Amino acid sequence: MFLRRFRALKAVFFLIPLLLLCACKTELMTGLAEDDANIMLALLLQHGVGADKVQQKDGSDTLRVEQKQFAQAVALLHEAGYPRQSFKSMGDVFQASGLVSSPQQERTRFLWALGQELSRTISDIDGVLTARVQVVLPNNDLLNREPTPSSASVFVRYKEQSAAQHLVPQIKQLVADSVEGLSYDRVSVVMVPVVEKDIPVSSSLPATGVPWEILGVLPVFVLALAAGVLVSRRWPELAERLRLRARS
Repeated sequence: MFLRRFRALKAVFFLIPLLLLCACKTELMTGLAEDDANIMLALLLQHGVGADKVQQKDGSDTLRVEQKQFAQAVALLHEAGYPRQSFKSMGDVFQASGLVSSPQQERTRFLWALGQELSRTISDIDGVLTARVQVVLPNNDLLNREPTPSSASVFVRYKEQSAAQHLVPQIKQLVADSVEGLSYDRVSVVMVPVVEKDIPVSSSLPATGVPWEILGVLPVFVLALAAGVLVSRRWPELAERLRLRARS
C-alpha cells in the first residue's frame, strides 16, 4: 500500500510541469477536416501565431493556439475567409426518405440545392472568400403567353488584390449555363472587395527564443524535478523504514 502511494506521488511530481505546459494553449476550432485544418495551421504559423492541431477520435481535427494570441488568430482566419462554409450537394439534399414530398417542396429543394452547387463552384475560384447564389425559376402558367423569365443573383466577397474581380463575365456565363432557361443578361453579380489588413500579432517567442509560458513554469518544473530526485534517492531508506514499521 505504502509502495503504491510513493510511486503515485513520484509520478505526480513529473506530471505537474507537463500539465502546466499543456494548459498554455486553448482550442480555437473543432470538428475540422484535415485539409482545412492544415491550411489554417499553416496560415497561423506564417503570421507568428503559436498553434498546433490535435486529431480527435472521430477523425476530425482540433486547432489550438496560444491563449494570449486567441484574438489575433480569430482575426487572421476571418480575414482569410476561414473556416470555409460547408455546402450540400444534390445527393445530400435529395437523400432517399420514407416521406413523400409535394411537387412544390421538391421544387424548393431543387432550387436550394442548385444554389448550393453553384456557390461551391464559385467559392473554389482563387481569391474568392465567400460566394452566394440565389436562383429564381418562376412557376409560370402554361396558358400564360408572356411567361416570367428565370433569373439569378450572385454575391461574391473576394480579396481585393486577386484576379477574381476580372471574372464577372465568366461567373455570369457559368450560372447561365447551369440553369435551364436562364439567359446571360438575367444574371446579376455583386462583387465586394475585401482589403487585407495588417493584423499585429504578438510573437509567442521572446528575444531569447524561449516561450514566455515555459519561463513562467520553469521554477515549478525545477522544484518538481528536485523533489522527484530527492524521493528517488531516499526511496530505499524510506521503504526500509516502512517495512520495519509494518512488521512491528
